[in-house]
Amino acid sequence: MNIDQADPAEPASLRAAFDIDDGGESALGWEAVHAFEADHGIVLPEPYRTFVAEMTDGSCSGPPDYGLLPVADLPGDWGDDERDRDLSKPFPLTEAWMWEEDPDASDDSDEVLEQVYNHGSIVLGTDGCAMNWHLVVTGPHRGHVWLITDVGAVPFGAQFGFTTGESGFAGWVRHWAANKPWHDAA
Repeated sequence: MNIDQADPAEPASLRAAFDIDDGGESALGWEAVHAFEADHGIVLPEPYRTFVAEMTDGSCSGPPDYGLLPVADLPGDWGDDERDRDLSKPFPLTEAWMWEEDPDASDDSDEVLEQVYNHGSIVLGTDGCAMNWHLVVTGPHRGHVWLITDVGAVPFGAQFGFTTGESGFAGWVRHWAANKPWHDAA
């Protein structure tokens, strides 16, 4: 997983997974990507950065179940605390945390929980029922995809033991495309 330089082989697999065939019309463009990054004090990890700049900024096809959100959007059921999100502050986790089952959770856990939802990640989209996929943009797990739900958070990728897929945005997309039962049925 290279989060600083796009792999030349990845654009074709990403286009195929998202069924993008609009010549880049749905892409955000480099100027808008640079503006977003400057506004938030971050640099998006590759290959997601190139994906939104050159291919598409959001898609109804592809992962997750309800589609990929544009880079600056949040799921419709997110609530009204959008103003508290700070992408430049580090995402606080480096290992799975199931707070609903954590006997060591304390009053300090609420503060960390707020950071899990609001620091250092963009929301890629939702599988519904408060199951949101995040791409970490700041902190030790920069470039990794996490599933954050109302009961816990887990990193995506074989190295973490929760799936056979590769870590990162491209690995998450490839895993979804390979395991989508209706992928070739249409």
